[in-house]
Amino acid sequence: MTIIQLEYLIAVANCGSFSKASELCFVTQPSLSMQIKNLEEELGVILLDRTKKPVVPTQVGMLVIEKAKEALLAYNNVRECVAELRGSVSGKLRLGVIPTIAPYLLPRFVHVFGEKYPKVELEIREMITPDIVKAMDNDELDAALLAGGTCPERITEQELFDDRFYAYVSPENPLSARTNLRIEDIYTKELILLAEGHCLRDQIIELCGMSRMNDLPYTLQSGSLETVMRIVDATSMLTVIPEMALPYIPEQLKNRVKMLARGAASRKIVVGVRRTYAKETIITALRETIMECVDKKTPPKRW
Repeated sequence: MTIIQLEYLIAVANCGSFSKASELCFVTQPSLSMQIKNLEEELGVILLDRTKKPVVPTQVGMLVIEKAKEALLAYNNVRECVAELRGSVSGKLRLGVIPTIAPYLLPRFVHVFGEKYPKVELEIREMITPDIVKAMDNDELDAALLAGGTCPERITEQELFDDRFYAYVSPENPLSARTNLRIEDIYTKELILLAEGHCLRDQIIELCGMSRMNDLPYTLQSGSLETVMRIVDATSMLTVIPEMALPYIPEQLKNRVKMLARGAASRKIVVGVRRTYAKETIITALRETIMECVDKKTPPKRW
């Protein structure tokens, strides 16, 4: 039994497919299949039901997979502990980031983090919150940058900073003449939101006291806040945006940003990690780098 075999087994269980798992593990499908077959022969049991689509673990396979996850965690703990004793920040960090954070925060700290910690391999995936939680449960992500209060208890949220909400208002909207707004000033029939699954959408719905089915003008299946803002530009609508998006708004459009009454709303930006996660040194380095870049208003890297 090898670590590689356990990793391949978990990958197939998560993907439900040998082909997808082989792509994820950067190995040919025959090699991956052979490793799992060897593991099954060594244990004397069938771990995966290959007759079903997607492939699913057998009953004994589910037990082995749970133990395999514990073994991989312990294995990674050894390397993390040794690196920490040597004063080295190194290893691989698989980071998930929600779409309303990724385009605004990543450019501020990624290049700084890479320069400070060249031995850390940072693998970033942009995903909505439910997919991040699922990926963390399946050990496909190590940590995530998301909005606080959106994770289940099995994921620990380490707070970074508050991110205030602002209104972004079309010049054709009656509220455009105002410099600041109250939540109750917003006519929800004129409000454009992101697609379902985005936590920012849920936060705004709760903030405005809206019913999900009746108050929205129409359904927009977009995960891009930039798309929503461009629709506002072309209509008489409005939307709500996070403070971290403000530096990326063109100068000629900044007059469309309206401050919401103080105390109206904000979201907390957090680092989410599994409670059993081991790479504390890397997570600490990530948090410190983000806070340093946010505090210093580090400009986005120009490539």
